Amino acid sequence: MKILITGISGQDGIFLTKLIRQEYSNFHIVGTTRTLSSNQFLEKMGIGELRENQVINTINLNLENEHKVSEFIADFSPNMIFNLTGPSSVNESIKNPFLENKITKIFDNLINGLLKSKNLCNFYQASTSEMYGLNNKLKIYDETSEFIPNSPYASGKLLNHQKVSSLRNEYNWNIYSGIMFNHESEYRKDEFLFMKIITTAYKIKKNREYKLKLGSLEYCRDWSYAGDIVEGIMLLTKEGIDFDYVLGSGVGTSIQQLVEIIFNLFDLDYKNYVEVDDTILRANDPKVIISNPNKIYKEFGWKTNHTLENFVEKVVKNLDF
Repeated sequence: MKILITGISGQDGIFLTKLIRQEYSNFHIVGTTRTLSSNQFLEKMGIGELRENQVINTINLNLENEHKVSEFIADFSPNMIFNLTGPSSVNESIKNPFLENKITKIFDNLINGLLKSKNLCNFYQASTSEMYGLNNKLKIYDETSEFIPNSPYASGKLLNHQKVSSLRNEYNWNIYSGIMFNHESEYRKDEFLFMKIITTAYKIKKNREYKLKLGSLEYCRDWSYAGDIVEGIMLLTKEGIDFDYVLGSGVGTSIQQLVEIIFNLFDLDYKNYVEVDDTILRANDPKVIISNPNKIYKEFGWKTNHTLENFVEKVVKNLDF
């Protein structure tokens, strides 16, 4: 089994690699990353020696170079591709609108490389709940909900999502798009709200910081453990019936509830440390966005395994502060 994972050093790539090791005895994974060598990636995952017939390589492949991507695909001939790369920060894309072009360029290069090689392998495209954007009429969203993106990041993701639908219909291709809601882990970067709350609570406990500033405590989101979401990704990529699936817990949690759960783990009363400043809120950010993952549950029986309290405690325990 030959598998290409773009963006392998992100949290989803790490959990996906771990899952492949559990499910396959014989595999060759190639992961694209700009930062880690193969040995550094294995060390980050806590993997020592790989078993016989198991290979994990990381490469610094320029995914924006169509020729190099096509050349690699022709040479490697993957059985599966998981396209997880690209900026995952909405704020980053707002500062640099040209990132929309990068998101679509990478997808197009992968698809063109596969078509040139006549290799319609199983393909997973990482989509996002950010595509719903300005659709504030709803609180709970599924595959049929209207997409109204309000950032370059969301616009680029939506273009790729629509192309997945077209490619599946035109070529009868096993190509899938997972509409992922917020999912977190110990591998998440500090720039994201979830990890920002945890690291700030830790610093407050150690007297290295004294306040946590947030735009709102009232906004409601659907948080899941990244390991659970990746199990859904693998399932639909191998056996999906339709092209698009919502991946989330189906449970809404306010930021206030999340903050309270995290601060309690550090024996802190969040009310003494949290300041609300609505000037740092993102414009047009929906107040409530919760997934409806009934489609993937009905088809496969998949649902998230961890409650919010469970996985927050797990993340804090696994972090090396």
